This record gives sequence, structure tokens and C-alpha cells, in this order.
Amino acid sequence: MIGIDAVEAPWGPVHVAADAEGVVALEVLTTPDAFAGSVRRRHPGRTVADGRADPIEPAAWGRLAAAVEAIEAFLDGRPDALATLPYGLHGLSAWDRLVLDGVRTVPWGEVTSYGRLARRIGRPRAARAVGGAVGRNPIGLLVPCHRVIAGDGSIGGYGGSWLGDRDALLTIKRRLLALEGDEPGMGPVTWTTFGGQHG
Repeated sequence: MIGIDAVEAPWGPVHVAADAEGVVALEVLTTPDAFAGSVRRRHPGRTVADGRADPIEPAAWGRLAAAVEAIEAFLDGRPDALATLPYGLHGLSAWDRLVLDGVRTVPWGEVTSYGRLARRIGRPRAARAVGGAVGRNPIGLLVPCHRVIAGDGSIGGYGGSWLGDRDALLTIKRRLLALEGDEPGMGPVTWTTFGGQHG
């Protein structure tokens, strides 16, 4: 069973889905019905239940409640709120998992570029493919793709297949970076060195 719920953010709801193992989906600029449909398409044959209206098995409910609490804390500016939240990248290719594992290492308040990330994961000529994998991230915030920007320090893109127009998605990316104190176009950015190792 997968439970779904939503957390209010300054730009509108953050929709989240979790099963007994952890978070499996997170989307913005969508509706509850569209989000539930998206989760069903990614997880065919599984029951998807609304955390506010439907009974949910205890293990999935516990993971969902923990995810909602952690997302609220993150949006309140607590850097470590999402760090230990379990998640699953079900149905993704080995490549996408490699890239998203690399994104996960970009610390709060720092950014990287697609090219730097490509070097970090040992594929220095694959910046474009890295961008594609980042765009397919099904659990933004937990895998913080908002911290991946263009190599020239500009904002780049955001959202991959998420609903909403480009400007609305980029506004969310700017807000997330501003929340972390590092907004491209508003002063110098802090490029991550991936824990002291230049990527």
C-alpha cells in the first residue's frame, strides 16, 4: 500500500507518497487527483490511499506521517530534516539512480552544476545525460535537484516532468535556494566541493 498526503508550502501544496519502506514520490504544482494518478502509473498494481480520508496500513502510515513532518521542518529552514528520511527510487534505471545518489550528496546551502555532478559520479562527458536524469527525479527535496544549476551560475531548469509552467517551477527553485541562503542571480553562489573533494 502507498499512502499520499500534502504539505502546505509558500507556493502551494507539496504532494508526497510513501509506502512501508519510505517516500516513493513527491511533486509540486499538481492536484491531489493528478498526483494519485501519477503514483498509480509509476506503481501499477499497488493500492494508493489518501492519508486524510482512507485507512492506511500502519507501516505506510508511519512513513507518510514522518515524511510530512520532515517536509514541514525542511520548509521551516531546518537543514537536516530530510537527511535520514528513507525513500525508494522504484522503477528507475541504474543510470538515474547513480545520478540521483550524486545529487543527494550536495549539502544544504551549496550548489553544483550538471558538469560538476557528471565529474563527481565518474562520467565527466555526460553532463547532458546527467541533466536528463535530474529531470526524472521522482522525489525532489529528498533528492535535492534544486541544488543543481547551470555551470555559469544561472538558475538552469527545474521540475522535469512536473506540472506547471517553466516560470512557476523556476520560482519554486529560487525559493528553495533562497531558503538555504544560496540563490543564483542574487549574489555569489557556494559551489559544493562534495565534502572537501572537488568534483
